[in-house]
Amino acid sequence: MTASTLFDLSGAVALVTGASSGLGRRFARVLAENGASVVLVARRQERLEALAVEIEAKGGKALPVVADMVKRTEIAKAFDDAQAKFGPVTVLVNNAGIAKPQSFLGMREETWRQTLDINLDAVVAASQEAARRMVASAGGAIVNIASILSFGAQKGNLAYAVSKAAVLQATRAMALELAPKGVRVNAIAPGYFSTEINADYLASPQGEAMSRAMPMGRFGQEGELDGALLLLASRAGSFITGATIVVDGGHILAIPER
Repeated sequence: MTASTLFDLSGAVALVTGASSGLGRRFARVLAENGASVVLVARRQERLEALAVEIEAKGGKALPVVADMVKRTEIAKAFDDAQAKFGPVTVLVNNAGIAKPQSFLGMREETWRQTLDINLDAVVAASQEAARRMVASAGGAIVNIASILSFGAQKGNLAYAVSKAAVLQATRAMALELAPKGVRVNAIAPGYFSTEINADYLASPQGEAMSRAMPMGRFGQEGELDGALLLLASRAGSFITGATIVVDGGHILAIPER
C-alpha cells in the first residue's frame, strides 16, 4: 500500500476545535488537503469563515461553526451541524486550549478554573459527544493535543501543566474503554511552536536562550506536526490507540526553566 493511500482521508469528516488560529488552523488545512471534510469550531466567526473560504478555494470542503467548547449544548450543536452538512464526524481533533502563566502563590482562582474548563473539561465533553456518535456509526479517531508539560513541570505554569497531564491520562482511559467499540484515542504532545499566543516570548532573549538549550537547538516549524496528526487520524494508525506522540525536537529530555 502506498503512503498516499495510507494517509488518505477521503470520506472522513474531521471536527477541529480551536480552529480559528495557531495549530488548530494548520490542522484544519492539513486534514482538508488530505481529503477530509473539515468542521472548523471556535468562537471567532470572521476567522472561521475566512479559513473556510481559503480551504474551499483549494478544492477542499469546510464548515465554520461558532461554539464555546465549555458549553455542552454548543458542543452537541457543533456535531449536529457537522452531521447535517457532511455526515457523522469520524475524526475529532481536540485542539482548543489556553495558557495563562502565573506563579503558584499568585495564581487567581479564575485562572485555574478557566484553564481546566477549556483544556480538560471541554476535551472530555467533546470526546464523549464524538465517541457516542462514532460508536453508533462506523467508529472513528480522537486526537487530543497534550503538551510536553504533560510530562514535566515548569515554574509559573501550574494550571496549564496540570490540565495537560490530565489530558494525557484521559487519553489513555478513553482509549481503554473505546478500543473494543471501534474508536481510537491518541494524543500529540507538541513542544514549542511559534503561534499568536507565544510568538513574542519565543522571539525574546529568554526564548532564544531556551531554543539554544534544546537538543535540536530550535523551536518547531510549521508543518512539523502534520505527520503525527495524519498518522493518528488516518488508516495508517489503525492499530494505534492510547499513545502519545511527542513532537518537540528532544525538548522533553531536558526541559529548561522559563
